[in-house]
Amino acid sequence: MRPLTAETLHGNWATLLSAWNDDDSLDLGRIDAQIAALCAVPVDGIYSHGTAGEFHCQTEAEFDSVAELLAKWCNAADMPFQIGVSHPSAQIARERLRRSVALAPSAVQVILPDWFPVTDDEALAFLDGMAEVAGDIPLVLYNPPHAKRVLRPAAVGRLAARVPSLIGWKTAGGDDDWFAEMREHVPQLSVFVPGHLLASGVQRGARGAYSNVACLNPSAAQTWTDRMHDDLDGALELEGRLRTFMAEHIAPFITRDGYCNAACDRLMALVGGWCDVGNRMRWPYRWIPTSHVPELRAALRELVPEFAPA
Repeated sequence: MRPLTAETLHGNWATLLSAWNDDDSLDLGRIDAQIAALCAVPVDGIYSHGTAGEFHCQTEAEFDSVAELLAKWCNAADMPFQIGVSHPSAQIARERLRRSVALAPSAVQVILPDWFPVTDDEALAFLDGMAEVAGDIPLVLYNPPHAKRVLRPAAVGRLAARVPSLIGWKTAGGDDDWFAEMREHVPQLSVFVPGHLLASGVQRGARGAYSNVACLNPSAAQTWTDRMHDDLDGALELEGRLRTFMAEHIAPFITRDGYCNAACDRLMALVGGWCDVGNRMRWPYRWIPTSHVPELRAALRELVPEFAPA
């Protein structure tokens, strides 16, 4: 696969959700079917081993199996793909990267070492070391709100100036001042924001999303993303309804009930009904009962019918 650049990294990227059997083993058959569905849309790109892919819960053999399956599909379909080589241990992340290079991903995603927050110098040393192993494959920094060290645009800009192969940054974004800081300090990077905030993010300079709403309905998320090019006002109106759905019907599972983000991503895929990944999380994490699906599907049809299943 041809490596991405900051200019070609954009749009609606769908996460590859893990799927677990009742005995807590990995279900590669359901993952295979999920990749096929995403390639058929087609989305702008697919990435593995993000939070919803439960990179932190997989053995090294399982990681390799999923990465190889994604590479096989995407290289055959000419679908851009990224492998998340992230791990809380820098040493294991580097070994995941070594093994992934042969799969020729379009880019790899990395997190900063996670048990103890890194200093600026340590973050630079980590990215330098990963870039050396990656060679011609570019890096994307995955820095969500639950990271031990959440970076501001100025800090990311300093890293990007020292690590030329860093082409993208996944972040929660922020207010108008945050986006002004982004445009000032990281104009050379492709900045990705949360999926349900993509239209307003694009309006303020973001390039795409590693998208939570692609979990809900990847085809609708792609149509919405494409709409931003010629009808941004309409896309912003739809974003307002997506925000309401997320705030009123999905976020409470996190803020009220204490489920992790990945459990919500999995629940949204069940609500959207486009693939069978199940609701099960891997031990010790809890999963959300499927009894919530009918009520959430009804709310989705009322608020954002564009994303509801046919």
